[in-house]
Amino acid sequence: MNCVIAVLICSLTFGSLDAAAAQVHKKPAFLWMDAHANFKRLGTEAGVDRVLKEAKAVGFTGVILGLKGSDSYVVYPSHIAPVLHELHGFRRPHNYNFPAVVLKEGHKLGLKVYFGMEEFQEGDKKDHKGIVYTTHPDWQCQVYTPKGIVPMSRTSGGGAVFVNPVLPQVRAYEISLWQELLRMYKPDGIVLDGARYPNSKIIDDADFSNASRTAFEKFIGYKIEKWPQDIFTFKTSPDGKVKQVPGSLFRKWIEWHSAVIRDFIRQVRDSVRRIDPKVKVADYVGAWYPIYYQMGVNWASRTYNPAKQYSWADPTYYRTGYAQLLDEMFVGTYFYNVTERGAVESHTPSPDPTKKPSYYWWYSVDGSAKIAMRVINGVVPAYGSLYVQQYLDKHNPKQFVRAIRADLRLTDGVMIFDLVHLDKYGWWKYAKEGLEGN
Repeated sequence: MNCVIAVLICSLTFGSLDAAAAQVHKKPAFLWMDAHANFKRLGTEAGVDRVLKEAKAVGFTGVILGLKGSDSYVVYPSHIAPVLHELHGFRRPHNYNFPAVVLKEGHKLGLKVYFGMEEFQEGDKKDHKGIVYTTHPDWQCQVYTPKGIVPMSRTSGGGAVFVNPVLPQVRAYEISLWQELLRMYKPDGIVLDGARYPNSKIIDDADFSNASRTAFEKFIGYKIEKWPQDIFTFKTSPDGKVKQVPGSLFRKWIEWHSAVIRDFIRQVRDSVRRIDPKVKVADYVGAWYPIYYQMGVNWASRTYNPAKQYSWADPTYYRTGYAQLLDEMFVGTYFYNVTERGAVESHTPSPDPTKKPSYYWWYSVDGSAKIAMRVINGVVPAYGSLYVQQYLDKHNPKQFVRAIRADLRLTDGVMIFDLVHLDKYGWWKYAKEGLEGN
């Protein structure tokens, strides 16, 4: 009798462990495939077939197909956006229907296929490519600099030129691309990427156009006396460094920016629902929430109020949270350090004299994942995401494996950015090791 009970207990115990392991293994694992970086790699049906079979064998459950770059060019037969036919000497045939091929082959393998596009990035500074250099220079953000307000295409630093999200014609253009795609194809989901304001070393330095001033004044309910000084001013230190000094309206300014992005997310979601309510709508953001306000975005749930923890947030800032408007979120835990302890140790001594090394605990995969799950508060599934280049730079594939396992342990799944890194450098095996280790 005792032996029978012992056998039953063992059976139940190991059965529970097997079920738990199976449950973990079922967590979604997505692979992002960038539009430009993989232009040649995915430029033939044979190339797509090879990559998707590799992704399936490694353990990915879905792929995200990048269809638009920051230069505004797309890789599908659009009648709205400029189409990229040739890159670095490789030309795709005009009859090669890239999204259709990936959808067909991906679904044949049982993979989910999502579409991803850059939002508000419509020009490449280096090559002067994109609609901000051709048809819509008036859409580009106006940047507040120590020398005045200038078009973003004329500023130094950064590779992309952003357009102003507050302009109705800009929002209509970005949404029209999603509408066009969903009338042509039936993906399992879409992922917005870069749905934010630009930022540099100066926080929230764009957009400072007349259109933004008018919209911001409407938001606060009165005329601004000193524009743009009431938002912030510049101070040059003796060593020549330019610092930002927040003005009386700085916190309202970042709240307004977040409200603009929230409203855009809602517009995209509603337009997608009208075309195909089965398509999941997701957003891709950075997990560094304590400073992500610098990009004019509040990707948290409305149930989370950052004013209780962060001095940059007004008591009403929580209203701009938009996680609940989505079906899923991809949150970039873009840190080389995996553990909180490792992050603190690597910031000792502190690089910023105003902060203690302990402040940097969240500069880690573990720490940023925990923050993401707390601020999203379970309103939608959140998938920790990793940038492979960070581990390639330090020639540390084992750290990459640990990072994958950390995101799978702490969040609802994982996303790897990007295919090019796994394929070009032979890191498929490390992705497989990370995905199988949970």
